[in-house]
Amino acid sequence: MTLAHPLVTEKAMVLLENSNQLSFIVEKEAGKASIKAAMEKNFGKKIVSINTMMTSKGNKKAVITFEEKNAAEEILSQLGIV
Repeated sequence: MTLAHPLVTEKAMVLLENSNQLSFIVEKEAGKASIKAAMEKNFGKKIVSINTMMTSKGNKKAVITFEEKNAAEEILSQLGIV
């Protein structure tokens, strides 16, 4: 599975509220295309952009920006986090 779990930190919540972005921990081998396909398949929301980076702990993090307003909040509520 490409998506491991959402990253719920204080900074991630600020991105959620201000920029309609979600942070997810993903597989190290996952590319932007596979992350986008997995997100759109699992949650049915259109994605504007994906930025990936390696964390200091050696995990790969993807910051995903959504087209639809409040899409990020809806996804987290579907997952039972917010």
